[in-house]
Amino acid sequence: MKHKRTLYFLSVLVIFAIILTVAANFLSSKRRELKLLKDQHKELTMLKDEFLSLRQRIDAVESRKNLSGVQGIVQAVDEVFSSIGLRDKVKTVKSTGKKETKDGFEEEADISVEKVSMNEMINVFYRIENAPMVLTVKKATIKKSFENQELLNITLVLSFLKTK
Repeated sequence: MKHKRTLYFLSVLVIFAIILTVAANFLSSKRRELKLLKDQHKELTMLKDEFLSLRQRIDAVESRKNLSGVQGIVQAVDEVFSSIGLRDKVKTVKSTGKKETKDGFEEEADISVEKVSMNEMINVFYRIENAPMVLTVKKATIKKSFENQELLNITLVLSFLKTK
């Protein structure tokens, strides 16, 4: 009788130990799963923030497309340089072609600007970036002026996008 009681007690103890081990393994796997889900959530949150940032930039560009009444690259260049008083420093504006894109037309031009100061050059790039039209600098070459080492000669390849 005493042995039966001890045997029952030991069997209950073994069953209890097995249940505890299974429960501990289950809890451990759920903790790992929770950690993975938290990592995925963090990654998705970062992707969402990046997406919203890109969406804002796209919306800003889209709104700029419709603001301007400029018809071509020559008129766009004239507007940019006239607004900062550098129209007379633009030596050449050569249109290099027009190509059709899915959203409209892209027109490129080579622009040569001579004898500008560093401040004027910065104003040119700022004005191009913040123009009420879609203007992009494809290539820029900046050299010191031969006559005055403090002045710069700039050669730009600008692209103008006009919607259909």
